[in-house]
Amino acid sequence: MSDFIFRISPNIMMGPYTVSRLGQQVQEWGTRFMVIMDPILNEVKLADKISQSLTDRKIDYFLFSELTEGSSSKTIERALALAKQGHIHGVIAIGGEKAINIGRAVCAYYNEVHNLYTFIDGALPSTSPLPCICIPTTYRTPFVFTPEIPITDARSQQVKFIKVQNSICKLLLIDPNLMLSLTDNQKATLSIEILGMAVEAYLSQKANFFSDTFVEKGLEILSYALDGSPSLDITTPEEVLLAQAGAMISMATSCSSLGIGSLLSLSIYSRYKINKSLTASILLPFALEDAAKFKTAKLDTLAHLFRVADEETKGEDAAKLLVENVRQRIAKANLPTRLKDLRLTIEQLSLAVEDVSNTNIMNTLPRSMSTDDLFDFVKVAY
Repeated sequence: MSDFIFRISPNIMMGPYTVSRLGQQVQEWGTRFMVIMDPILNEVKLADKISQSLTDRKIDYFLFSELTEGSSSKTIERALALAKQGHIHGVIAIGGEKAINIGRAVCAYYNEVHNLYTFIDGALPSTSPLPCICIPTTYRTPFVFTPEIPITDARSQQVKFIKVQNSICKLLLIDPNLMLSLTDNQKATLSIEILGMAVEAYLSQKANFFSDTFVEKGLEILSYALDGSPSLDITTPEEVLLAQAGAMISMATSCSSLGIGSLLSLSIYSRYKINKSLTASILLPFALEDAAKFKTAKLDTLAHLFRVADEETKGEDAAKLLVENVRQRIAKANLPTRLKDLRLTIEQLSLAVEDVSNTNIMNTLPRSMSTDDLFDFVKVAY
């Protein structure tokens, strides 16, 4: 087992209406901020509520919402240039992974003299970062807790993991009310993606007692959110339970590691801009079937934690029930079940496989996999 090192960063504030206290919270780090916000928040009438909290506390800010290209190096370059022109004290990133990844990258490289591509090509930042306040509008934030950010290299459309300082994110503010605008389809894919993240963290070679604890509790809460509580004692709203489960499982992945489904979905998104959660939901049952060949005991535990197997069902039978449960959820949500349903060719997918074959995450998968092994997995899911 590798050494276990735990740093409490960032601070986490979670609960309904916590975003109304944003202005009060950010005063600790300055009075002029760049707000990176997903434009969808304007459409669902949430942007004004967030802005009002800053205005009421006389926090000066300007808005950046050019997120159509996702967290690509071009978008980060534009945001970074605007941030430097604005002489900001910090960044407030509000939205899904795109907004948060861009916000953290801006804070990481704000004081650097080298251009962004120096760091994409492997250099490490040497200056102090600006503070970043992250406010997710989806249920998972796996990279907020890690010293790396997945971005798209605009030169090649490849996914790259850039290194950043440990102390960037000062506050993770999770308000379940910001997630009420998610559609049923979005909630379904996100829930399956969170389940997949939990499986990856639990089966990873980097798994430890701490990540296992967070996975186990997170899965219990996720099962309550999706299937209801076995008793009447738990009356917590669904969106609050999903936010709690997502936060716990995101923390688990930072102490352990993500896996094959997350890695491939990031790569496919970078190249072809196909929704990451959708790809991850397709890959999850195939990843479970692959893991059942050598991690049966752990899948047995997960099946019972997720309440898909009774006490009498053990081993391979429990693992099969977990796979079947995931497939039933995919069918119920009317989601695609094969990679070919994404209208990608096997040749296109081979490029995505090559992109991830040399990443560090490949070294922490539940079993050792070569590029050929990874391509064989993709062919099965195709």
